[in-house]
Amino acid sequence: MPHMQALLNTVLPVALVVLAGYLLGKRIPMDLTTLSRLTLYLLVPALIFDAMYRAEYSREGLWGLTLGFSLTYFLLFLAIQGAGKLLRLSPGVTKGLLVGSLFPNSGNMGLSLVYFALGEEGLRRAVVYFILSSVVMFGLGPAFIRGGSLREGLLFTLRLPLFHALFLGLMLKALGISLPFRLDEGVRLMGQAAIPVLLLTLGMQMGQTRFAIGAFEGLTSFLRLLLAPFLAYGVGLALGLPRLEHQVLVLQSATPVAVNAFLLTREFGSEANRVARSVVVSTFLSFLTIPLFLLLIGVR
Repeated sequence: MPHMQALLNTVLPVALVVLAGYLLGKRIPMDLTTLSRLTLYLLVPALIFDAMYRAEYSREGLWGLTLGFSLTYFLLFLAIQGAGKLLRLSPGVTKGLLVGSLFPNSGNMGLSLVYFALGEEGLRRAVVYFILSSVVMFGLGPAFIRGGSLREGLLFTLRLPLFHALFLGLMLKALGISLPFRLDEGVRLMGQAAIPVLLLTLGMQMGQTRFAIGAFEGLTSFLRLLLAPFLAYGVGLALGLPRLEHQVLVLQSATPVAVNAFLLTREFGSEANRVARSVVVSTFLSFLTIPLFLLLIGVR
């Protein structure tokens, strides 16, 4: 019974906000481009700055989370490539499968999920995972999808405000500088707005995308929702990660296909419609699979 209460306390608040966004998006036409830019260029950078500015990390925990993230991504990449060869998928379809399965929704869904499950300390570590995931998604993603250079992708990533916020927060923290006039509270207030706006935007995006399950969407959801978190769980055990870092690694890995995966394929590649459907399908299914991993990592 305590387990069920913990699961409900974690999953239902997230589901409620996503559902509210879904219903609002169905009833009233919303400008998702503006909302996405608001979160990407203001609210999420404020959240990241606040997390870094107030962070209390151990060096071992940070390195462990970074290594766990890297190993999980590498093993998942190998598994997807193997599935593509085993099923004799075309290069284009395999690339779409890689984009959908490799990139988790560690922002919209992940930050919210970890916050409700593990609190402020978990959220600070979830931000680290989110940043690592963003580096891979925006740094390697465009180059991988469109065949451009890695340098172009990384330069694009480094221009995003979330990295400016990251370095500024870490620098002020390292130098022990306190912001005057309680400006840090204003930044914190903006950062706290990021989670509900991210979830509302996700719900609205789901309301605008047709729900359809085919072989591609099913396989992508399986790789993203089941294989990835199981790999993360095994990697965490093998590395002997601290409990909180291990929990964050698994929960962030258990999130559905990132909305940005669809945006990247629409901008730079093919299979955009399939990836869009995979975002919706995996998000719906994640409310069934995430509770399993909450139990696995012992959320009480």
